[in-house]
Amino acid sequence: MEGMYLKQMSHPRPGRLTRGLLAGGVGLLAVASVAWPQPSGAAAAPNPVKGKVIFTKTCVACHGEKAQGKRDLNSPALHTQEPWYLAAQLQKFRSGLRGVDPKDAGGLVMRPMALSLPDEQAVLDVAAYVSSIEGPPATPEVKGDAQAGAATFIKVCAACHGDGARGRPDLKTPALVGQNDWYVVLQLQKFKQGLRGADLKDATGAQMRAMALTLTSDVAMKDVAAYIARLK
Repeated sequence: MEGMYLKQMSHPRPGRLTRGLLAGGVGLLAVASVAWPQPSGAAAAPNPVKGKVIFTKTCVACHGEKAQGKRDLNSPALHTQEPWYLAAQLQKFRSGLRGVDPKDAGGLVMRPMALSLPDEQAVLDVAAYVSSIEGPPATPEVKGDAQAGAATFIKVCAACHGDGARGRPDLKTPALVGQNDWYVVLQLQKFKQGLRGADLKDATGAQMRAMALTLTSDVAMKDVAAYIARLK
């Protein structure tokens, strides 16, 4: 298992700085601790073998066998994400920072799933497994002006998510490259509507909401999503 982690850290792929390790929240200290923050309490090193069992039982139905997401369920691709970010979002759902607004249908479905994980160890294990999956590339769907989106991305998004939209653990920002473009639009809309990032306890969500509010229309959101979809 340890050898697998070393391999994943030495050969990152698009959208990841490290593959396969899970981390505790979106918090980070140094690159190593951000890629895989130390578990708290009684949690041990992440076990992706156990994580696979959890994923098969709890996550596959909505996110697909390769964690590629399902358009008909509006569920995102997960395999493109760093484990620390996956863990952070699961923890947000479990704590009520996500998935509690009555208007957030997808979040309301996701929160019970996150709560079904018995403890932090299970969160770490499933995130470790999901991040190790070699899933399929996203199929572009959103019709937008990628050139206009590039200008918006550079102005609004690049500082936090990186020029290549690969995320910046030092800023607790996820990879966007490789994500389904329709999901990018959906989440921008949720941030703008206050379905995400409205809780003052959600520091990173609040930061993202402020950025989403600078996008004045759905057209601008689709443009930036179309641009991100072109990145590799």
